[in-house]
Amino acid sequence: MSFNFPGGAAAIGDEGDRSDMAEYGEWNRKGAALSDVTAQKEYGVTRDFIVKGVQTGELEFREGAVWGNPYLRVLRSQLERYIVAQLGSEYLVSKKSHNELHAIRKEIANIKKKLAILEARKAALECAIKT
Repeated sequence: MSFNFPGGAAAIGDEGDRSDMAEYGEWNRKGAALSDVTAQKEYGVTRDFIVKGVQTGELEFREGAVWGNPYLRVLRSQLERYIVAQLGSEYLVSKKSHNELHAIRKEIANIKKKLAILEARKAALECAIKT
């Protein structure tokens, strides 16, 4: 997949000295890069929104493919800055809070399941000790 940039600019490598460029090693840090599909789920943005950010030079990207299906990887920090610039900081805070709440609810449900298993085991052991 390649993008046509306005003015015929090259896709990668000619951005010049910009402070918003990725710092050394950022692409390799765990959780620093995410796919366009993950960005859609976490931040509620469309693929077109991400492509527009790439075309305007606000987002750096790398291309990838899994089982022949192409996807874009973007840096989380740049995507969050772009979302704030385009949609506002309230939008970003709302989405991040919603995601955190979802993760907390999921963790609580898992802990409740483990607790139920432990309670059942405890009851079985107490019953075995009494007899």
